[in-house]
Amino acid sequence: MSAGHDEVKHPYHLVDPSPWPLLTAFAAGLMATGLVMMMHDYTNMVLYAGIASVLICAYAWWRDVVNEAYVRHLHTPVVRIGLRYGMVLFIASEVMFFVAFFWAYFTAAFYPSEVIGGVWPPAGVETFDAFDLPFLNTLILLLSGCSVTWAHHAILNSEQKQAVHALMITVALGVIFTALQAFEYSHAAFGFTDDIYSSTFYMATGFHGFHVIVGTIFLFVCLIRTKKGHFTPEAHVGFEAAAWYWHFVDVVWLFLFAAVYWWGG
Repeated sequence: MSAGHDEVKHPYHLVDPSPWPLLTAFAAGLMATGLVMMMHDYTNMVLYAGIASVLICAYAWWRDVVNEAYVRHLHTPVVRIGLRYGMVLFIASEVMFFVAFFWAYFTAAFYPSEVIGGVWPPAGVETFDAFDLPFLNTLILLLSGCSVTWAHHAILNSEQKQAVHALMITVALGVIFTALQAFEYSHAAFGFTDDIYSSTFYMATGFHGFHVIVGTIFLFVCLIRTKKGHFTPEAHVGFEAAAWYWHFVDVVWLFLFAAVYWWGG
């Protein structure tokens, strides 16, 4: 067989067989199961095992993707377009998750049942002050959106140091947001399953908090890659995906702040 038969004659990337999608699905299922068990006062070990499994799979999968993009140069302009479409569709699917949570929240709020006294919030529920920690967290996320945009412009202008500094600020703000939300949860006057208010509150804000953690890890990986010079003005689709995801997290929080903390409080 001549060498010409092995030559790639198209700009597309046919992904190599990988165990990580299947293993990640099992790891995520284990983590979700552990979370449910923790909420019902069973053991926490399943949750810890699930988190560890997800992190291991994420590291290995990211390693392979970075190898494809930076070492093997398989992410051609056509492939990068496909990756962008994929990220847009993924974010659209995430939007539908939150649509379901908001639907449940507003259904309970607009049509409160007699079980909860026919009022919203239910009688006896002590809600959070929207303009205390929630407002501070809103400012933190908005500021992080500015810093990640700063990082994007720095990459487009080949200013690596500025991009690193901006990403460091963004990651730090993400960590601070998560810490403040954990502090807020620890001082909540209602439990996870006290009533429909607590269930919808923790489901919506907790799922968003999980997205903040994922986005922070995503941006931390981009920070490491930026330090190593992986991103160029022409090829930085990995960073673009992280930035789009982070802006999505920002926008969802604005809706949560307005609907759950301010209006619903």
